[in-house]
Amino acid sequence: MERNSEDSPTLVAQTGPLNGQRWIIREELTIGREESCSIVVPSRQVSRLHARISFSSQGPVIEDSGSKNGTHLNGKLLGVPTVLQDGDVIQIALAQQFLFMSSDATLPLETSNLVAFNQVTQRKRLRLDSRAHRVWVMENEIEPPLSAAQFQLLELLYEKQGRVVSRSDLIQAVWAEEQAIGVSEQALDALVRRLRDRLAAFDPAHNYIITVRGHGVRMDNPPS
Repeated sequence: MERNSEDSPTLVAQTGPLNGQRWIIREELTIGREESCSIVVPSRQVSRLHARISFSSQGPVIEDSGSKNGTHLNGKLLGVPTVLQDGDVIQIALAQQFLFMSSDATLPLETSNLVAFNQVTQRKRLRLDSRAHRVWVMENEIEPPLSAAQFQLLELLYEKQGRVVSRSDLIQAVWAEEQAIGVSEQALDALVRRLRDRLAAFDPAHNYIITVRGHGVRMDNPPS
C-alpha cells in the first residue's frame, strides 16, 4: 500500500559518510556495503548486507543480517528483530549512524544534524555536530576548533558514549586502516592527553575521557 510521504517514517543519516542524507521508508530498505543495497555505506567495517528495515503490523522493524561488526540500537547490540520507535538511533558498525523518525513531518527539511540528534539525547554537557565539525562543552563552543585527529577521536567516543572503545579501534578511526599499522601506543596516549586538555579548558570539573586499563577508553558525558 502506498504511503503519503508526510506520514511515512524517515531515516536520517548522522555521523558517518552519509551525513545529512535522508530516506522516506515506503518499502523494505537494505543497508550494507554492496551496491545493490537500498542504502550503501562505503566502509570496510560494514558487511555487504549488514541490516534491513522491513514493515510489520506494529510498524518498521530493524534486524541485523548476520553482520560481522554488528548493528546497535540506542547503544545496545541488536540481537533480534526490533520494532523501531520515534527517535531511535541506529549504529551500523562504527561507520554510520542513523536517526529514525516515525513520520517525515516530525523532522523539518532544514533541521540540522545536531538538532535532530538532540531530540533523542537530551542536553548533554558535551555536544558534537559531526557535519559541521563543531563541539560545545557546557554550552560554550570550543574555539579554536579541535584538530582533525582530536575531532575524529572524540567523534567515535561520542557515538559509543558509556561503552569502552578498544585502543585498536581508536587508532583505526583516527589514522585510517592504511596508516594505523605504524601508529604507536604512545601516539594515541598523547592524542588522548591533548584532547583531555582541550575539554578541561572549558569544563575543568569533569573528566570526559576515561581510560579503562587493559581494555580501552570510554566517554563519560552526563546531562548538563
